[in-house]
Amino acid sequence: MPRFTKALLLYNGNAGRGDIEQKLSDVLPILSRGIKELIVLQTASKEEVTEVCKKNSDQVELLIILGGDGTLHCCINALAPLPNRPIIAVLPGGTSNDFSRMLEIPQNLSAAAEAIIEGKVLDIDVAQSDEKYFLNFWGIGMVADTSKNIDDQHKKSFGVLSYFMSTLKTVSQSEQFTYKIETKGEVYEGEAVVILFLNGTFIGTRQIPVLTIDPTDGYLDVLIVKNSSIASFRELLSMSNAEVNKEALEQLIHFQADEIKINTGTAKEIDMDGEISTETPADIRILPKHIQMIQAQN
Repeated sequence: MPRFTKALLLYNGNAGRGDIEQKLSDVLPILSRGIKELIVLQTASKEEVTEVCKKNSDQVELLIILGGDGTLHCCINALAPLPNRPIIAVLPGGTSNDFSRMLEIPQNLSAAAEAIIEGKVLDIDVAQSDEKYFLNFWGIGMVADTSKNIDDQHKKSFGVLSYFMSTLKTVSQSEQFTYKIETKGEVYEGEAVVILFLNGTFIGTRQIPVLTIDPTDGYLDVLIVKNSSIASFRELLSMSNAEVNKEALEQLIHFQADEIKINTGTAKEIDMDGEISTETPADIRILPKHIQMIQAQN
């Protein structure tokens, strides 16, 4: 008996014809075993993705996204404000596929399709930044500059975080900015080269070495990097150790929060899940267990 009654598979119609035909032939026979009615729909723009998500939000039990982080981000922003939201599953078809990695979805499409049929449904937090939503991360400073400036070849070869970490290791001077962060109980002020609010553990295919990041705990992990230096890079790597003393960190600040107000001395472009769309200041809050997604079974 099929696990799901009705599902919609959404994919980018602008992808190469031969490439997308091969991808569909890899996944459709597998998906059809677990879905009674499967609708396959191609889209040609972000606007069409948004329209399709809104139109079908209460018409299907499962929305399967064959695409990358940008397509997933677009779908989340379309669905998050709605009262009825389908379960979301991701078939990794982009460059980084970061949140699918967080959900332990295999990067091979056939294996990913199997994981969707056999996987478990997980209640996932979504974060809201003013009128926008993000699933994986929110960032300003060097990470946003890297996301905007890195060329396609660098992105394919290294991923955004790899390029960012390489910059941390080699750049002795970079532009700092002043910031003020207010949470429910604390105020943080100072200078930084990058600030990240993290709901997922991967950026640019690279895993962030912060053990407390959990997209189901109702909190964002805030990571402030004061300087671009070898010391900053080493401290970041040290956070993979559960016994590290966060109070002893000199180049980084790390804490968790569910509501955040942030302002900067000058307006900084905001990178949300790899998409540059707005500037500081911003009000951010977590929406606990706001959306359901498929995670691969261990």
